[in-house]
Amino acid sequence: MLYYCRTYDLLGDAALRERLKGDDSMAFGVSRQELQEWKKSVLRGEIALLTHYWYDERWPDNRTITKVGCNDLDRLAEWCRTHGLDPKYIHRREKFPHFDLIGPRQRTILEQMGRRDMADKFRL
Repeated sequence: MLYYCRTYDLLGDAALRERLKGDDSMAFGVSRQELQEWKKSVLRGEIALLTHYWYDERWPDNRTITKVGCNDLDRLAEWCRTHGLDPKYIHRREKFPHFDLIGPRQRTILEQMGRRDMADKFRL
């Protein structure tokens, strides 16, 4: 189970409001536009990346997660195998199937996919 609301615990409610003041970011460091673009890409069958702040007690040292989405499950499974990841961990959501990247591989894979900007934005 993911505990997305724990972001408030990590940054503090006032600190989070201050950090987000003046921009259109959502609570997890992602703008509505970024989220919508990710969803559209996933629905088109593209491999799409979305990194955001996140907390789960099972991985207390990780503060972000990257969702690698694609509604073509065969393509997403092949992407996993290409990157040495086990496709059995794909979250098979109806519209937005995705694989969650956390930990040290997260930055490496973001850089391999040309998304160093995302890694830098979240200080990975």
